[in-house]
Amino acid sequence: MSVIAVVDYDMGNLHSVCKGLENVGAVPKITDSPAIIEQADAVVLPGVGSFDPAMQNLRSRNLIEPIKRAIASGKPFLGICLGLQILFESSEEGVEPGLGVIAGKVRRFRSEPGLTIPHMGWNQLEFTQQNLPLWQNLPSDPWVYFVHSYYVDPVDWEVRSAIVTHGSQNVTAAIAKDNLMAVQFHPEKSSTTGLQMLSNFVSLVREKVPA
Repeated sequence: MSVIAVVDYDMGNLHSVCKGLENVGAVPKITDSPAIIEQADAVVLPGVGSFDPAMQNLRSRNLIEPIKRAIASGKPFLGICLGLQILFESSEEGVEPGLGVIAGKVRRFRSEPGLTIPHMGWNQLEFTQQNLPLWQNLPSDPWVYFVHSYYVDPVDWEVRSAIVTHGSQNVTAAIAKDNLMAVQFHPEKSSTTGLQMLSNFVSLVREKVPA
């Protein structure tokens, strides 16, 4: 049975993510143990809240290097919401350095007439990487659920796997690079579309793990 480590660093939505994974047949394990993260077949890094407390909590639990090693190992890795943003080098939300796995910065939405910040609610994705395993068996331009005031701005736009339009701004909604996938929206709150994405991730994990 594949073990999916869900990283616990006191930044919310662990149980809703685990429930979503369980609904598609996975056995997630909530943990802040570097050893369990290293031994797991895949890792999910969720998160709700602010950039600086997230990085401070990861540092205090000695999780920064284990997360980097998990990504470098080639095992499937999924970041969700804040778990996407902290993969980057820095954020306009705070002063702490990010994990720096992806080159780029987290930026705040620019104010414009009629624009609501935070970007909250359902919105449509536009895929920029069509054949990503996470997108399999999904409709084109699917609706997913967002809650965020900041968005990631990668240096290399080739890592973008989906974008979303909020007001007049087209921003990165998901990234993918090798075994690393991360999304700004909440698949666990995105109805059947989100569950399909989680199912796709679990299927990818099973493909990677010998029977």
